Amino acid sequence: MALWTPGDTLVLATHNLGKLREIEELLRPFAVPVVAAGALGLPEPEETGLTFIANAELKARAAAVGSGKPALADDSGLAVSGLGGNPGIYSARWAGPGKDFGVAMDRVRTELGDTPDRKAAFHCALSLAWPTGQIITFEGIVRGTLTFPARGSKGFGYDPIFIPEGHSQTFGEMDPIAKHAMSHRARAFEPLVKAVFA
Repeated sequence: MALWTPGDTLVLATHNLGKLREIEELLRPFAVPVVAAGALGLPEPEETGLTFIANAELKARAAAVGSGKPALADDSGLAVSGLGGNPGIYSARWAGPGKDFGVAMDRVRTELGDTPDRKAAFHCALSLAWPTGQIITFEGIVRGTLTFPARGSKGFGYDPIFIPEGHSQTFGEMDPIAKHAMSHRARAFEPLVKAVFA
């Protein structure tokens, strides 16, 4: 049985405009009609999961049930080696109620202090849920190092302090096309596309 019916509208279960833009760009080649959860008046569910996968599945299921349509949710974040994997699933919360990632990046720098370990990784879990209860999830990881002060105004979130392995620019400095080719979200998206849209 095909997982996807051409012409179906996909709900993007995020209220984060940066994520929304990236996911829309990744979906564009497949001509999938999309609508944001916010545009449908769907609330953001409380993220009570203890892993990226658990939170992505929670958000996808809530949007699929609330809309009656297939829903795609992303849960992602930055895991910093010198901080024991934090902020991890709490990456957005470190930005505070105003979602100010300048505050979050400052907190990372402050908490790292003189710790020489600057290794970090962006993690992404992408979950696609149907109103029937069916759900599939894929993960992507990109490893790199942190740099301070922040560099670049492209991207969003922690992008300006993250340099992916093998590169000299931060995600915040990279052309979006170059970032999309290697990002954690792109790495999770590739197997999702093969399973569902290809």
